Amino acid sequence: MSFQQPGRADVHVDRPLTNISLAFLQDSEGFVADRVFPRLSVAKQSDSYFTYDRGYFNRAEMKKRAPSTESAGMNYAISTDTYLAEVWALHKDIADQVRANADDPINLDREATAALTLQGLLRKEKEWAANYFATNIWTNEETGVSGAPSSSQFQRFDEAASTPIETIRRWKRTVQASTGFKPNVMTVGRAVYDALLDHPDIVGRLDRGQTSGPAMVMRDALAALFEVDEVLVMDAIENTAAEGATNSHDFIGGKHVLLSYRPASPGLMTPSAGYTMAWTGLMGGGDSQISRYRIDLKKTDRIEIEMAFDQKLVSADLGYFGLNAVN
Repeated sequence: MSFQQPGRADVHVDRPLTNISLAFLQDSEGFVADRVFPRLSVAKQSDSYFTYDRGYFNRAEMKKRAPSTESAGMNYAISTDTYLAEVWALHKDIADQVRANADDPINLDREATAALTLQGLLRKEKEWAANYFATNIWTNEETGVSGAPSSSQFQRFDEAASTPIETIRRWKRTVQASTGFKPNVMTVGRAVYDALLDHPDIVGRLDRGQTSGPAMVMRDALAALFEVDEVLVMDAIENTAAEGATNSHDFIGGKHVLLSYRPASPGLMTPSAGYTMAWTGLMGGGDSQISRYRIDLKKTDRIEIEMAFDQKLVSADLGYFGLNAVN
């Protein structure tokens, strides 16, 4: 009788690993919409709120008072604006037959919840980018160009001769002169952030006289240099290809920059460039919820996410938008 050396297939049957799987779920830190427009809980889907004309408050009207006379009087105007928190929803069905046949480390409920949560972040980011990280939205706007800029233009930040520090400082000064508030949040696309990190003016300011080795330029240092509370980088990506087609991934944020004002917390008579009105009256405390329920007719469990929000532009004057800040 002859014997053969055992082959790989004779001694091992391939099975899924139970300690690793690849899902490519994005880090939530890359999504910035709720940090540019801070979240404000609202009890009703739609309502109105009061706005005050800042011109009345910024006009110096105090006058000298003569003996036995009344003080000078002042006035201010109040108007209203409205919001509407639209409802968004998406689900993933898990059939009983699929659940019964799943191998370790598959956890269908956990995976569906993670996927739906990411979908919620994508929807918010896409809505905010399309509506507010775009042209013709903000009162103040300039377009990046190559070479010497003219009116309503600035030199793109990926060109060594550009002056991003002076440009950002000028934009902040313009908003402050118009509103009395300095923009304190700087939102940039990933390509813009990378260009700023390598810009010689910025490296020169932050290397503190370093003569060898790369200067470490971090977001906090960049925020300190531009004198803002936070630099937000739009790192979220989206696949715009239809299911079954070749994937087409790209950044949602584009190549722009936005300077805007954000209060420490929402409140009465508290301005902001924008707010995210979260309909907590429907969602039970948040602007989204994930539910799991049974569909007996289909022998299926359904995992569903529902969101209700309105990303509301409150003051277009409290922002300065730079279109196409890099090539």
